[in-house]
Amino acid sequence: MNWGSLQNFLDMGGAGLYVWGSYGAAVLLMVLEPMLAARRRRRALQDIRDDLDQEQR
Repeated sequence: MNWGSLQNFLDMGGAGLYVWGSYGAAVLLMVLEPMLAARRRRRALQDIRDDLDQEQR
């Protein structure tokens, strides 16, 4: 496609909201997923430590 201006590029022939919204959602998820995975890992490790402490008592 050939866009004559930045506005035409961002509009994407009327589908700009869908296209840019999809990119935004993908980026948001790619940022959040590693953060949430690290949080789940920390919680799992803490649960294991707590279980080991309980067994030693």
